[in-house]
Amino acid sequence: MMKSGAFWFACFITAHNGKISEPNESKILIFQMAVPRLLLHLVYPTSSSLLLANCKPSPLPVLNIGCSSRRISTAAAQRDPPSEAAVDDFWRWLCERGAVAASSAATVKPGFVPEGLGLVAQRDLTRNEVVVEVPKRLWIESDTVVASEIGRLCAGLKPWVSIALFLLRERALGTASPWHPYLDILPPTTNSTIFWSEEELSEIEGTQLLSTTMGAKEYVESEFVKTEAEVILPNKHLFPSAITSLDFLWAFGILRSRAFSRGRGENLALVPLADLINHSSSITRENSCWEIKGKGIFSRELIFSLRTPVHVKSGEQVYIQYDIAKSNADLALDYGFVEQRPDRDAYTFTLEISESDPFYGDKLDIAESNGLDETAYFDIALGCPLPPLMLPYLRLVALGGADTFLLESVFRNTIWGNLELPVSRANEEAICHVTT
Repeated sequence: MMKSGAFWFACFITAHNGKISEPNESKILIFQMAVPRLLLHLVYPTSSSLLLANCKPSPLPVLNIGCSSRRISTAAAQRDPPSEAAVDDFWRWLCERGAVAASSAATVKPGFVPEGLGLVAQRDLTRNEVVVEVPKRLWIESDTVVASEIGRLCAGLKPWVSIALFLLRERALGTASPWHPYLDILPPTTNSTIFWSEEELSEIEGTQLLSTTMGAKEYVESEFVKTEAEVILPNKHLFPSAITSLDFLWAFGILRSRAFSRGRGENLALVPLADLINHSSSITRENSCWEIKGKGIFSRELIFSLRTPVHVKSGEQVYIQYDIAKSNADLALDYGFVEQRPDRDAYTFTLEISESDPFYGDKLDIAESNGLDETAYFDIALGCPLPPLMLPYLRLVALGGADTFLLESVFRNTIWGNLELPVSRANEEAICHVTT
């Protein structure tokens, strides 16, 4: 069943050869602010996609979109940066635990920068030079939780939930926690929209960003309620202080903005020092700047290795590209800043093959054969061609009536090619028709 509210856009796209045209200025604001997260079902992302991070996150800034009165910031700005003493303690902690050799030989060091905290080059650096190597024993990830006092309680929990509980417990322990020098430099909040006040959120009313933000907060709240009932309250003796839903949201925000991931939200890890790396829009390399590798030929220890994608002069800050594919809405939700680049003004269309469709099995088989799934997300940007798989998938979802002969097995190897072009007038009308 199609959700009401914007299949007119699919019709508009089809009529313009699959490219979003440039409307006048007033319509641009409508497009930027009002395109809903649509199509066949409003499907909220899974927990793994919620915490997807390709190339790290970090401090965050202020957002302004279109008609919002908030001033836009295109660089991250950490709220309430830590004290100089806390940063010095953190550096000593890293040195004592082997994350860096010695202060005199360090390639980069934590420093106060316009974004809050960042990595500052201690000498001239060449492109692709390794700037940070952090051993696995200093990561905070699932294995860290398993080895802790609450490890047995976290079996079966989502990875991010178990790490969130670990963070909150260690933070509550204060100086008694071996992780306190790292936890002390983490921001008490970020400029992500999940931390905006109701008044601030009212400025983006009617946008996809607002609905996604509220969906994220509701998701975190539901996970907290479940975790509180099943883990926290029955084991109060293991938690030094009460954990609230706001605490849980803080941990979620920290992970969403700082955690590295080796998969779609899986194998999450907070990597002290490496997670101070900031984002620069001037860096457009799409390949990852980091890797996990063995420490040496005769060592089983893993290390997290971070490289600079560009040349950096001594005293300058080292930057990376967080994710070239993220939209401004994603950047605002994850990190709290946006970029003034048209291709970042992308909006997510959600398409789903309904389980009630009489041809559900056939359609799903065809989708999976072409690298898609029951639910598919497509980002569109003003003035840019549509994602190449979007219209074929949309035609597949809307396929019905006399056109269903294409679903027969004899056409299985050729149907996708047929879907790249209009199948029939009825099918094109179906994808443009709005029903409730």
